[in-house]
Amino acid sequence: MIRILLAEDMHMVRGALVALLSLEDDLKVVAEVERGDHIVRTALDCDPDVAIIDVDLPGLDGLSAAALLAEQLPSCRTLILTSLGRPGTLRKALAAQVGGFLLKDAPPDRLADAVREVSVGRRVIDPQLALAAFDNGENPLTPREVEVLRMAADGAEAAEIAGRLFLSVGTVRNYLTTVVSKLNARNRVDAIRVARESGWL
Repeated sequence: MIRILLAEDMHMVRGALVALLSLEDDLKVVAEVERGDHIVRTALDCDPDVAIIDVDLPGLDGLSAAALLAEQLPSCRTLILTSLGRPGTLRKALAAQVGGFLLKDAPPDRLADAVREVSVGRRVIDPQLALAAFDNGENPLTPREVEVLRMAADGAEAAEIAGRLFLSVGTVRNYLTTVVSKLNARNRVDAIRVARESGWL
């Protein structure tokens, strides 16, 4: 019997997943949590074989929780189940040592198969998403460019960014222009979108 911890914050989705998994003779959901900061504590209490974790959870995001779980309970494998099918999200998941990455729109029988594969140490990744992550390449931005873009994404104007980073306003504008150019973006807002979807921000 494969023991499962399920971390999903949407009650209806969580209930549907429990019902779906309970149809399988060799799978059993032994714990359910709706917050990312409850995953490790619950896993340490019930010792599951596999944790199915959504990325977007309150308290602590699913990828950070998966990384903590790998440190504190390495016997528990993780399967990320998400609607965020972005190459950058996959790269972050792999960096967090997850065993699998499955999109929520995958066929229902794929979930049970993925749990079984992950439980024995195999890696399960949506092939199209893996190709997209590979094609997406490395982050072309320097650490300083990422820092400036992150502040802009948080709503800071050039003058505020300049003050916080001890730069001139002109230098900040130059950084933002370079970022837009490197990401082949239309403008600053588009550059933020591209960087987020690629997992660089």
